[in-house]
Amino acid sequence: MSWRQPLSLQARQVLVASLGLVAFLALAGYALDRAFLETAKGNLRERMRSYALAFADSDFARDGSFIPPYDMPDPRFERPGSGLYAEVVFPNGHWDSPSSIGPLLPEGRMLQAQEEVFEGPLEITEISGAKGEAYRYGRGLIWSLEGGKAAEFAYTVYIFEDTTALSRQVQVFRQELWRYLGGAGIILVLLQTVILRWSLLPLRRVIHELKRVQRGEASRMSERHPRELEPLAESINAFIESERENLDRQRNTLADLAHSLKTPLAVLRARVDSDATHGELREEVITQVGRMSDLVSYQLSRAARSGHALFAAPIAIEPHAEQIVRGLEKVYASKGVICEFDIAEGVPFQGEPGDLQELLGNLLENAFKWARSRVLLTVHVGETAPGRRPGLLIAVDDDGPGIPEEKIGLVLQRGVRGDERVQGHGIGLSIVQDLVKGYRGTLDVRRSTELGGARFEVVLPPGL
Repeated sequence: MSWRQPLSLQARQVLVASLGLVAFLALAGYALDRAFLETAKGNLRERMRSYALAFADSDFARDGSFIPPYDMPDPRFERPGSGLYAEVVFPNGHWDSPSSIGPLLPEGRMLQAQEEVFEGPLEITEISGAKGEAYRYGRGLIWSLEGGKAAEFAYTVYIFEDTTALSRQVQVFRQELWRYLGGAGIILVLLQTVILRWSLLPLRRVIHELKRVQRGEASRMSERHPRELEPLAESINAFIESERENLDRQRNTLADLAHSLKTPLAVLRARVDSDATHGELREEVITQVGRMSDLVSYQLSRAARSGHALFAAPIAIEPHAEQIVRGLEKVYASKGVICEFDIAEGVPFQGEPGDLQELLGNLLENAFKWARSRVLLTVHVGETAPGRRPGLLIAVDDDGPGIPEEKIGLVLQRGVRGDERVQGHGIGLSIVQDLVKGYRGTLDVRRSTELGGARFEVVLPPGL
């Protein structure tokens, strides 16, 4: 089953930005179109109002008939079917401009004095019989006759203008509007494409650096990246370093194992070539095979506990500590050692559960072994850094004899015991030191100010 290749980030952003731009231009164009139409209607209304006021200066004869102005306010009022019409409605009849000959206009009602109406578009019938539309403006007026006996009456002036001129203006405006908006949209799309390419340049640089790392042309990514990409680059570098350390550790483990097996294999070879009896040879084989088995087990366990997951889930420390202490209190029950906890609430260990058990187990066992009656386990938050997981401080104090300063370096060496009279293999503290180095932390050994004995302090730096 074939899957369509996902769009690139740049294509996605260009597509989304283009759709947003098109939507914005469409809404802007619609708003400008409506605004122009309302403005054009307002201008048409004002123009028709001025025509109506021009007819208001006309006069009436004594018999009540309307006397039109000598000069029409617009020549189109005198041209039949011109699209501009006037109608005067008065009590004894009505008057139509010469341009009204032919078209069938809607009848108008009498309006109150100073009352205005603006309607449309209304349907009219042209001279040719075709249907058309026109806007109508009406204004109610009062005519007064001065003389021996004053008389006055109300009349209404209507002005009609078809929609041809307004439609032509709107059409021209819309053509120009969408032409300019389309041109602006094309320019903005090109501009935003250039801007997006520029803004995504750091990501392309990250990809280029990753390819260089894959080809072996670089050992790690550079540190010059935008602030938003710094955590990504740091995480990748940490992952690269972790994988490189794992590879080196595996190579070293295999080399150590091969070197360790050389001696037992040489012994077996020599015994086979000698004149040893069957019983002696069998005993030697059993001895050397057991030794090789111990070497393999040791190297495998060393390799298993040397590494740690780079992005491990947080682990609660107190439950593991309580489990280890309960076991040690049974082993050292004859000494009656009491272990106290000073564990900050909610402080986790970011690593492998086995590493935490090895770390706490070896430190606490060493403290129980040398303590007279008291052991103190302290767990606090370590150093913090913006955008990183907080560091961790683990300290184990005892009230034993302590470690002389000149022997601190020796007790951390593999196979060296602080006192040959005390049972043990001398590798517990070296395991702790290897674990701490794997987490890029430090192990500090000094005299305890709390209990007076030795203090083993592990400091793990802020994580990614």
